[in-house]
Amino acid sequence: MAYVLASFLTFAVLMPLQNVFFPEYPSRASLLFLPHGVRVLTAWLLGWRAVFALLPGVFIVFAYLGGTDVLLPSRLMAMAIAVLTVPTVFYLLKAIGWDLFPRPDRKPCWICVMGVGIVTSFLVSGLTNLAFGSATVEYIAFLIGDISGLFFLMLGLYFAFRLADKRPS
Repeated sequence: MAYVLASFLTFAVLMPLQNVFFPEYPSRASLLFLPHGVRVLTAWLLGWRAVFALLPGVFIVFAYLGGTDVLLPSRLMAMAIAVLTVPTVFYLLKAIGWDLFPRPDRKPCWICVMGVGIVTSFLVSGLTNLAFGSATVEYIAFLIGDISGLFFLMLGLYFAFRLADKRPS
């Protein structure tokens, strides 16, 4: 649900604003793609279970945006990239000795999670561009959108949790 909600905010609220402020921007990609933040935080929290948690939402969003084209090989490949890349990077890091997954005996390394989000943004953007055969401007737009979406989603959650902590019990 979080992925669908983040996508709705991105495409129904942020994209129209983007089109107002950047009317001549050639890409149809969002420059503030909140769903990437959902992917990163879900993979960090759930590990491989994130694939199964994200897949229904990713499919719903792709079906909403692409209609019956959702079953085209390029779309299916893009969906696989969207749900597999981030958990794969977290597990590769764990395999080389850098376990970032949350544990009760240590504080989360938010900078590390953000770093994984940036690295996976490069991977997801590049692989998605390959799947779609898109122009370089699309790669740059995906990259900017993923990184800014992750940053602002994490920033929003930070302030939401601070506000919740300050509320009287």
